[in-house]
Amino acid sequence: MYKKNRDSKFIIYQVLYIFVITILSLKGAGINLKEVVLKDKVVSKSVRDSLILLIDSLYAQGSKAKSNLSLNIIFENEKLKKKLTLLNNQIPYSNPSFRQVPHPLQEQTVLQSPISISQTFLQNTWNIAKNNGNIPAYIYNIGNKLSPIIVIPPGQERRFNLGNQIEVILKFGSQEQIINVYPMNPPEIRIVRASTKMDASIIFVQDLQKTTVSNVIIKYQRPEQLKVTYSGPIYVTGPYKNREGGLVYNVSLKIASTISEFNNWVDHYGEMKDVNGRYKVNFFFTAVDEKTSTHVVAGDFIYFTDFSR
Repeated sequence: MYKKNRDSKFIIYQVLYIFVITILSLKGAGINLKEVVLKDKVVSKSVRDSLILLIDSLYAQGSKAKSNLSLNIIFENEKLKKKLTLLNNQIPYSNPSFRQVPHPLQEQTVLQSPISISQTFLQNTWNIAKNNGNIPAYIYNIGNKLSPIIVIPPGQERRFNLGNQIEVILKFGSQEQIINVYPMNPPEIRIVRASTKMDASIIFVQDLQKTTVSNVIIKYQRPEQLKVTYSGPIYVTGPYKNREGGLVYNVSLKIASTISEFNNWVDHYGEMKDVNGRYKVNFFFTAVDEKTSTHVVAGDFIYFTDFSR
């Protein structure tokens, strides 16, 4: 223990001695150095700078240096330089003037999204995405980047299914983009009168059973997911697709094939008349999305007065 204390005192005295030499060098312009040391033996500026860095490093890192400097020896400038060099090499200090400056990050090229901004992703159905870029595009669920929903090669398109996601992640290169996923609009059912026969004052059942009375047009973003049913005394053909991709059904009346059947119908439902005294029957179409259970119902009337001419 005594030896350690003596070593610590020795280093303190040594540093103080070096400090005094440095002060004398720095303040030499105001002191007569001939009384201390000859001018040509004064510590040089390079040695002085090294001392300053050395002392700063000692304070900053708390390192203990070992030295064989003796307080009883009169140093010459050259000997001091050598011993300072040796002492300096024993201390692993970091010179703040030579700090490793991190290289500025290379500016990343901002890539244009490979998926067209006009592309809309829909919930609970299939979707198609085309990669217009020159690198693969990945689509992930939010919070799960381990397994992509789909990988789209450059210049190609892929079809994939989405569920109830509100958002998905599009990744291309090192960039990511959030894409919203929207619910589909409910099916739209529109019933259009297809014949002018019901505009007459006398309307015959046989005529309405031989011609299309109404067109039922069902518009939906994914019509193949629909289950369409209908009810009423009608005969239905279709569906057919129109130019807009909607489903079209042709509706005719189907109430009686003979005068006897017509009379029986009148006996049971003869009170079903409008204000103009015409018999009327109604029919309904129901469209149900089998994945989301969204359903829509629409209906209309068919009017007539007599069975045949």
